[in-house]
Amino acid sequence: MTPTQIELIRASWTKVEPIADTAANLFYGRLFALDPSVRPMFSHTDMEKQRKVLMQTLTVVVKSLDKLEQLVPAVQALGRRHAGYGVRAKDFDTVGAALLWTLETGLGPDFDADAREAWATAYGVLASVMIDAMAEVEEAPAA
Repeated sequence: MTPTQIELIRASWTKVEPIADTAANLFYGRLFALDPSVRPMFSHTDMEKQRKVLMQTLTVVVKSLDKLEQLVPAVQALGRRHAGYGVRAKDFDTVGAALLWTLETGLGPDFDADAREAWATAYGVLASVMIDAMAEVEEAPAA
């Protein structure tokens, strides 16, 4: 990620934070619309709490983009946890699409092509780390 991309993400995120609850609702609504098969993963989840966790996690990620090496262990742990939830590698495409749609919907013209590319790049990097960590869990021999 370039410094310009990091700045674009941070600048757009400052516009998301005031509408965090709306953005989280948009995200999960879009996620479930794009792939209804993921909804059962949330059947026992307190969605109000989950929406807050999503926004808090994204805030930490945005603040840490210039220190990716420090962020990687936490992202790997997140990937391992998601493997236990039944998340599949292909689900990351849907999550990415829902995230970009949410940002575009919530920010309107403030979410331009450069901001979209920056977010897509950051998401791609982090999703790859999570997918690799999930694969390690799946490949690990049963104890």
